[in-house]
Amino acid sequence: MHCEHYLDNSATTPVLPQAAEEALRLMTQCWGNPSSLHTKGFLAKKELDSARETIARRLGAAPEEIFFTSGGTEANNLALLGAAGARRRMGDKIVVTAIEHDSVLNPAKELERRGFQVQYLSPGPNGVVPAQALADAIDEKTILVSIMLVNNETGAIQPVREAAQAIRRKGAPALLHTDCVQAFCKLDFTPQKLGADLCTVSGHKLHGPKGVGALYIKRGSRLLPQVYGGGQEGGLRSGTESLPLIGAFAKAVELAPQARALLPQMEERNGFLRQKLLAVPGVVLNSPEEALPYILNVSLPGVRGETMLHFLAERGVYVSSGSACGRAKPSHVLAAMGLEKSLVESALRVSLSRFTQEEDLAALAAGVAAGLKTLAHVSSPRHS
Repeated sequence: MHCEHYLDNSATTPVLPQAAEEALRLMTQCWGNPSSLHTKGFLAKKELDSARETIARRLGAAPEEIFFTSGGTEANNLALLGAAGARRRMGDKIVVTAIEHDSVLNPAKELERRGFQVQYLSPGPNGVVPAQALADAIDEKTILVSIMLVNNETGAIQPVREAAQAIRRKGAPALLHTDCVQAFCKLDFTPQKLGADLCTVSGHKLHGPKGVGALYIKRGSRLLPQVYGGGQEGGLRSGTESLPLIGAFAKAVELAPQARALLPQMEERNGFLRQKLLAVPGVVLNSPEEALPYILNVSLPGVRGETMLHFLAERGVYVSSGSACGRAKPSHVLAAMGLEKSLVESALRVSLSRFTQEEDLAALAAGVAAGLKTLAHVSSPRHS
């Protein structure tokens, strides 16, 4: 039986035992409704407040600026649809990048259907959207700008601060939203330092459970709710809060080392992986050198990404072809970067965690080398 080498941490991470234990504790010992007025409800509300404080502290925010959701997708939808709806009288232009997660791009398309003008900005060949393109796109009618901090496929760090500066310089009435799902607890930032009004984070990318996330909303920023009901989460996200998931999310955040302290180790791992892969003939690296070291995107021309993914999985090595959420669709991110079709179709995303060891990375490189030798003879890649 082969060892398992999990290198798909941008899709999801294994849940920390302490986070799972916290969820079980809250399910079995603190199962009251946080909105109930009796003792059981009060105890649950106390735990909910504590979790909110933990996540706010890590984000450098106030607890009342943290609103819990069912994950990054819901938080992104609330940010885009809620902000656009609330600011419609101020203008009708929205600026997003062409490399956002689908949970930003699809709400943007929905806003287009509702009559908003949406401008999609393409990245350069390095996967980074040029700051000048942002500045040129933002005008006095722009009511919302959404730009992710770390791209989920390439790890490329985007110019969020420069977007904030452009909004101020142009005098635009825009809120700035940043999807920080891949950056939270991995990159040293706060919404305030970025100049962001809205910031999305998620539990299952940092060893917490799936089904829980949060949206930071800067004090004074107004959004329209997208879910109506009992008025929980300040009326912005009705529905009884899932305290076990929220508590486990907070526990994972509490246990995450400071991002700055981990970066040297992750840069070393990333450098080791790059070196190993570049020693394999035919491998092309798509992530820029200055990308967040947790993510490395590679292409293996001659073998489709999905074919190589299954070959590696049989050897106990787990990666993604493009974004895991895309279900093997060709990567819109790599296409937006201008990569030729053969590179897009043969791409794999390798994503690390703080628990990734060099032996995991060596197993990947060995698997890729074996796959290129074996599969190149049997696959018939489509070229445009």
